[in-house]
Amino acid sequence: MGPRSTSRTRFTLAGLVCSLAVSGCLSPITLNRAVTAYDDSVTDAISRQLLINIARAHQHQPIHFTGVSNIAATFDFRVSAGATPALTGEASKALMPIFGGSVAENPTFSIVPIEGEEFTKRLLTPFQETKFILLLRQRYDIDLMLRLMAQELRIKQNGQEVAYRNTPADQTGYEMFRRVVTHISAIQDANQLYAEPLVYNRTWTIPANAVTAEGFQALQKEYLVTYSQKDNTYTLRKQITGRIVITNYDPDTLSPEERARLIDETEEGQLNDVSFDIRPGHVGGDYPLKGDFRLRSFNTILNFLGRSLGEDPEYHVEQDPRTPAFYENPVHTMELLLSDGAPSEADLSIQSHGKYYAVNTTGPLARWNREAFQLLYLLFQMTVTEVPRVGVPSITIAK
Repeated sequence: MGPRSTSRTRFTLAGLVCSLAVSGCLSPITLNRAVTAYDDSVTDAISRQLLINIARAHQHQPIHFTGVSNIAATFDFRVSAGATPALTGEASKALMPIFGGSVAENPTFSIVPIEGEEFTKRLLTPFQETKFILLLRQRYDIDLMLRLMAQELRIKQNGQEVAYRNTPADQTGYEMFRRVVTHISAIQDANQLYAEPLVYNRTWTIPANAVTAEGFQALQKEYLVTYSQKDNTYTLRKQITGRIVITNYDPDTLSPEERARLIDETEEGQLNDVSFDIRPGHVGGDYPLKGDFRLRSFNTILNFLGRSLGEDPEYHVEQDPRTPAFYENPVHTMELLLSDGAPSEADLSIQSHGKYYAVNTTGPLARWNREAFQLLYLLFQMTVTEVPRVGVPSITIAK
């Protein structure tokens, strides 16, 4: 019996070690699943809030957002092991191992309202050109971006600046806006659209006698200084980087004088203006255009989408006859569904004010609508300030 007992004891200890090893393996697996699940939940919550606020805008209700500032998930792993005599036969003299285990999860969420003066200002402040160009360089369709983000088109005609609003209620303005956006989109589809900053080397000449020793040292910090012994003058050179201009040509092909003139013209605009210059002799040059798109705020974007469901619906606008071939010209910037029942094939839907709201993710324009909602999500992330965080770790595991 002595050797058998030793063997059984070893068997029980081996099972205990195996159980502990299994619990150690479960920890990273549980962590990976938890992180993915919580990430999906937070993304889904923000997406639903965006839809809810579009519904609120449709119903002329106040817009409001709530954020998840912390997720503290504690996992408790418990393992038990023991031995008991077998129930029947000769085996009843042997000890049978008993193993048990459990995993308990105790998540704690910190949810705070996103509000206050700073967030409200960012919600109401129009997007700046830099954010628009950042998204454009991620290869988003420029027609989608302009239709969602631009408030109006501004073009100089007969020496005066004329504004064309991106609002279906303004039929003349809306149709002009849509035709220009489609034209620029066609140039992008042909891979001939440029969005580059204007660079110009500006020079000044000043008499050498007018510069003191201290002044000369100060100039060298800001400018490239060269001295002309013949004229007894200093020539100052400085590279001027202007704002970004959307063109159908390479800006580097312009003469220095032309680049300087464009820099001066664009500097007169607002920070939320996106300038464009479509010239003859290049793709899309049969319809030359020059002007600015004035960008909206995020609050105005939500109101635009909300009104499109009822009082100010979008409609089809034919392209200008001079516009080259293009891929698509959807009626809706982002097609939304409004119904009495939950749409069965929608990726996401919410119920608000007795109706169901969803993005139309079926049919030939499913990709366009999904990208429009993705762009709306990114714009919200650019708008929201950092959510206040409670001083707790994001995820903790105890075992």
